[in-house]
Amino acid sequence: MRLSLRARLTLTYGGLFLAAGVVLLGATYALFDQQLSRSGPKVLATRLNPAPGTAPPAGVSQEAAQARVMADTDRWIRDQREELHDAAVTSLVTQGSIALLVVGGAAAGFGWLIAGQVLSPLHRVTETARRIAGSPAADRGLHERIALRGPRDEVKELADTFDTMVERLDRSFDGQRRFVANASHELRTPLTLGRALVEVAMHRESASPDVRQLGETLLQINARHERLITGLLLLARSENEITTRAPVDLADVVAHVTAQTALEADGSGITVETDTAEAMTAGDALLLERVVQNLLENGLRHNTGSGWVSLSCRTEGGRAVLEVANSGPAVPPYEIPALFEPFRRLDGDRLVTAKGAGLGLSIVQSIVRAHNGTVTAVPRREGGLTVTVALPSADPDPETAPRPGPLATRT
Repeated sequence: MRLSLRARLTLTYGGLFLAAGVVLLGATYALFDQQLSRSGPKVLATRLNPAPGTAPPAGVSQEAAQARVMADTDRWIRDQREELHDAAVTSLVTQGSIALLVVGGAAAGFGWLIAGQVLSPLHRVTETARRIAGSPAADRGLHERIALRGPRDEVKELADTFDTMVERLDRSFDGQRRFVANASHELRTPLTLGRALVEVAMHRESASPDVRQLGETLLQINARHERLITGLLLLARSENEITTRAPVDLADVVAHVTAQTALEADGSGITVETDTAEAMTAGDALLLERVVQNLLENGLRHNTGSGWVSLSCRTEGGRAVLEVANSGPAVPPYEIPALFEPFRRLDGDRLVTAKGAGLGLSIVQSIVRAHNGTVTAVPRREGGLTVTVALPSADPDPETAPRPGPLATRT
């Protein structure tokens, strides 16, 4: 069992006090025993020696009577001395030990209280650090400060240093988000202009087949860059804290997104299956729609011919659960954490011909964390992934009409 710092300090205080008390009790015992050994025989002998002028018994000489009296007196003195010594030592050790235990327990109790007062600022530092570390995203919760008041001692310096570190991290993350958002906005204009110029050049009557082919390639590259910038903007937005929350039914979101991607699914020859039940949560409806859309597009684009994608949602254990599974190539389990990192793919990392920008699952994770939820991915034995999103459940809007029961559709 691991003892806390407060318990260790209390045991140290109590142990030192008991050790000092035992030493003091031992010294008292030694001095008391020494003094008793010196003064006891003198006192007893003074009280027991016969008074001068006392006549001896008849038929006994004066010298024999005195010798007998002295022998009896000496034996009696030794017996009384041993009894007195044992009684005094027993009383001293017993009562001294009881007093030492009582005072030691009181000292340990006061030591526990004092240790708690001394360590209370450290508890504030620990609680603040735990709240920041337990935030859904790395940059969320950095606005908190300890702001410890009191004398400028070692604990105060530790708290101030921690506040300074958190403040610098907060400024760093905030500057990073602003940079990504501003850079993405600035890059949209030249990309739009470039796309317009390419389209104008392609649609000229004098354009040769080579120019048209080159224009198609440039438009594909331009579209990929636009998707990348859109993903960066969404990623920067999703990493901000969700301040306005509204009731959202994941079943409605799944139905809407499935209808939007029906053409892409039909063109890919992939079957999309949905099995939805009411799953109410609270958050930003557009961001939650993006979660479902990214997961569905990920399942469509990283699949095999004549494959399938399954979407289901339900309420389970006080959580709104969204589950998206798809067939596809086998995914090694050790590659799962890397899939949630930006610009990471299993097929064609950072290639222009890649199907996506490599931000889909990163955006999903950021949005889910901003809604205080969790997202996990598990590889299927037959190939493909099963991604599960769990969000805090919320009561439905009282003004909303009740939804029908679970439904199952196939497109």
